[in-house]
Amino acid sequence: MTESRQVYVLFLCTGNSCRSQMAEAWLRHLGGDGFDAYSAGTEPAGFVHQLAIDAMKQAGIDISEQESKPIEDIVDMPFDVVITLCDSAAATACPTWRGAPITVHWPLPDPAYHPGTPDERLQFAITVARRLENKIRSMIALDFSQDKDRLKEQLQRLGEI
Repeated sequence: MTESRQVYVLFLCTGNSCRSQMAEAWLRHLGGDGFDAYSAGTEPAGFVHQLAIDAMKQAGIDISEQESKPIEDIVDMPFDVVITLCDSAAATACPTWRGAPITVHWPLPDPAYHPGTPDERLQFAITVARRLENKIRSMIALDFSQDKDRLKEQLQRLGEI
């Protein structure tokens, strides 16, 4: 990976309806020309969850036109980084990716399954969106031209914040 080209990043979840959609939107919003963001699901829901749409709207980002996509639609893309956001997607046997991307896991709870009133659920979704924003801001600041093992270590550490 060099600084002179875009870094292709895939955010992977089971349903591709909430967390991965928000992560894709944050990277598109914050990453500029240096990053190209995608999301997909191992078992896509077929829709973007309203909680994700509403949480990102609070941040001034419209994701209402994004679509839930199956992993098969993007399996041939040469990703540099694949980030799983849910434990079930991390445990799923994923395809062999072109280019041997760095794969890391950033575990985050799914707002779609959070209990509570509609307002409590929205506040939880906003909290998850903010955590994703922090992780992605930190990811963007990394030196993607460095040694791949060192970069993987730094990306994995972002899963812990």
